[in-house]
Amino acid sequence: MKILVSGSIAYDLLLQYDGSFPEAIDPAHLDELSMAFVTTRFARHHGGTGANIAWNLKLINQEPLLVGTVGHDAGSYTALLEERGISTKRVEVQRGYATSTAIVATDSQEHQITFFHPGADAAGSFPDLSEERDDLHYAVISPRDARVMMQTMAWCQQYAVPYLFDPGQQVLAFAEEELVRAIEKSAGVIANAYEWSLISKKTSFAIEQLLEHAPFLVITQAEEGCTVYTPKGEIVLPACKPDKTVNPTGAGDAFRAGFLTGLAAKWGLKQCAMLGGSLASFVVEQEGTLIDAIDLNDVMGRAETTYGESLPALP
Repeated sequence: MKILVSGSIAYDLLLQYDGSFPEAIDPAHLDELSMAFVTTRFARHHGGTGANIAWNLKLINQEPLLVGTVGHDAGSYTALLEERGISTKRVEVQRGYATSTAIVATDSQEHQITFFHPGADAAGSFPDLSEERDDLHYAVISPRDARVMMQTMAWCQQYAVPYLFDPGQQVLAFAEEELVRAIEKSAGVIANAYEWSLISKKTSFAIEQLLEHAPFLVITQAEEGCTVYTPKGEIVLPACKPDKTVNPTGAGDAFRAGFLTGLAAKWGLKQCAMLGGSLASFVVEQEGTLIDAIDLNDVMGRAETTYGESLPALP
């Protein structure tokens, strides 16, 4: 059985700023903002929300079905995915465009500023997966072109595939009624704290109101952990502590991969978040979003050390 992953496939340009963005920006002069940050580190990596989630699912022995769009310059990237056992059969190639690119700047306090050029993804579409429906456990609709995200939602609804809605900073690209419709048809919603503030502002939903439309809401808070909200109450979990912190980019996608794995295995929401938190902690230990290899026993062990309970075996 597979997990459908619809999201961006992109190149990441990662920059490290050794100061603080909030301290450097004067809020009294935002209307005159014109500044530059000198960064001490630069790296170019493979990334994109869809590819990151699919990669992390494969790391912990799950079977992702990756759906996304790339441009004329992605040959080496798709070859890498295939080499790692991630099928690119459903990855669309738009040869008249460059592959999506994200420029992610991180400061010393793990604040991030991201610029994203959608490139080929803006010309993408969602494929007909009707012949593969019976192989699908679950789906995640993660950030990519908002039009294609809505196509993915409609397909999941038509074929009764439960989906985790992960709008990310694409929240701003949705009309209010589109966002509400995606939420109320979902099997759950996930966002970081800032993204949740955008969702709340756009829909006028407080957490209690969102839970009238969706079974649960997960809000991740980086080094502070996460909170899972349900109609029955809250589950508050601290973050798993990494051995070292190099760059947090991609940790949220790893969390989603772990969380999805638990959902597909029919675990409780706390256990899903435990696996997500543990897997995410390994990503921050390196530069770049794609871990070369990981021992699932180490992931399970770190979760048990942090949360004081063991996770079930994965099917």
